[in-house]
Amino acid sequence: MNQETINPMREIRIEKVLLSCGATDKDLEKAKKLLELLSGMKAQIIISRKRIPDFGVRPGLEVGTRATLRGEKAQALLKQLLGAIDNSIDESQVSSNHFSFGIKEYIEIPGIEYQRDIGIRGLNITVVFIRPGIRVKRKKIKSGKLPKKQIVSKEEIINYMEKKFQTNFV
Repeated sequence: MNQETINPMREIRIEKVLLSCGATDKDLEKAKKLLELLSGMKAQIIISRKRIPDFGVRPGLEVGTRATLRGEKAQALLKQLLGAIDNSIDESQVSSNHFSFGIKEYIEIPGIEYQRDIGIRGLNITVVFIRPGIRVKRKKIKSGKLPKKQIVSKEEIINYMEKKFQTNFV
């Protein structure tokens, strides 16, 4: 064993890429079309559970839409979405286990053309990271607790994105 052995249980990977867009009424349909255009999947409508009087939100009101991508399709879309923000992310947007960024107008995404029925819309992207062994916490029968070393740190996410996607962190 001359070479350095790396524990496969310590490797991190992208679990999912979550696209979301907040909207109500007529704008909700446009947001749903946008997410379906980008992801190639059916978008899910988000229904509020809380009452927020300042924003006019009540329980049962449709307040947005989201789509979740996993696997190779998620990584391919992430490369495309990073092109819209010049492949640079602020370090404050990175947290443990995930990072998020927003795109103000979807027409900034390379390869996406303006759609008249959607108009000008923006969206939020959240990328969630995972380490093998998380099943211990998520399983229904005999679920267990995870140690703190199971959490994917901010530094690990930054290193992963710099190596795999050549992302600049400001």
